[in-house]
Amino acid sequence: MDKWITQEKLCEASEISAEDASKALDRCIAKVEQALLCYGGLFPGPASVKNFYIPGENRSWTTGFFTGEVWLSYENLPEGRKKDLFLEAGLSHVDSFLERIESRTDVDHHDMGFLYSPSCVAAYQLTGSQKGKRAAVLAADQLITRFQEKGQFLQAWGEMGARDNYRFIIDCLLNLPLLYWAAEETGKPVYRDIAQRHIHTAMSYVIREDGSTWHTIFMDPVTGAFDHGATCQGYRDGSAWARGQAWGIYGTAVAYKYTRRTEYFEYFRRVAGYFLSHLPDDLCPFWDLTFGNGDETSEPRDSSSAVIAACGMLEMSKYLPEDTADYYTGMARRLMKAMTVHYQSTDPKEAQGQLLHGTYSKKSPYNTCTQEGVDECVIWGDYFFMEALQRLLRPEWTIYW
Repeated sequence: MDKWITQEKLCEASEISAEDASKALDRCIAKVEQALLCYGGLFPGPASVKNFYIPGENRSWTTGFFTGEVWLSYENLPEGRKKDLFLEAGLSHVDSFLERIESRTDVDHHDMGFLYSPSCVAAYQLTGSQKGKRAAVLAADQLITRFQEKGQFLQAWGEMGARDNYRFIIDCLLNLPLLYWAAEETGKPVYRDIAQRHIHTAMSYVIREDGSTWHTIFMDPVTGAFDHGATCQGYRDGSAWARGQAWGIYGTAVAYKYTRRTEYFEYFRRVAGYFLSHLPDDLCPFWDLTFGNGDETSEPRDSSSAVIAACGMLEMSKYLPEDTADYYTGMARRLMKAMTVHYQSTDPKEAQGQLLHGTYSKKSPYNTCTQEGVDECVIWGDYFFMEALQRLLRPEWTIYW
């Protein structure tokens, strides 16, 4: 048995149909409705415990994803009481996000885009919410305070300027659309300028020669030069953390969307190619792409990586020549077929989340993370699963990013 699926077998895999995508999205919307009734005004945690989320306050970097599920549900319902339920819930969440950014509660990190794009930008886009607009602009203001002139990047977290925290991570590429949105809404070019400079720095260092990606890039706080690449959540420094590779796929796609720099397609092609060539036969990646067929009994999967990658491929396909676009759209359809058949939760008694077998962070002998949410539902996996289905059913959909 090959360690990873061959290109021939990958191209022979079944693609999801529009009918199956529609049914899968309907199941998701029903689960979001159940979750709203269960949570009240609270938010699910980042990862489930035995496939059920523990609700809590609007904290951590992940709460925006559930609000994004609410808005995706709202967009797909006809006028009526049920649509009003989602509208009321979404706008209530906006109130919470506005209060959070105004009080600066748990916002001293780079994840403002993950928090405010699928929640408040979406609310403004869909309903004209002025509270949503205000909250998202304030979040963009907060994000640019983390920009480091020496090195030209947004520092991920930790004490600003401290050597052991003078770093950015690949995830941040999905936080940058918030800055492009803020530049357009306010007419202030500073947001776009900082986003452009971070993208340039990230693209210079985060993609390795073989198309795999670093999770973390440390820069020298004195000179601003590249210091070294490392991992926190991957298996080891030189391996490819699956979710990081998926962030790279989606991140290079949105980088191209906002800059139209032709070299970004080449980055996308390399990162996506590495991901697709390191999948097991059922198309759901292990938590680190160093693992493959035969590792099922010892290593967990990360289904969230598959759906993030699918979203990135569908986004990039909008800007490519037809034959190339068809290739990546087909790959996304294959990933989503595998996810809906084998990984979507269809039994509310089995799981509260949308997608089974996700991994938040898996401890290894060589990384620095804390083990959490292994073989569980993860809230960003639920959101990007729904987003990918939305993209498949409505290619003209205006994204939140």
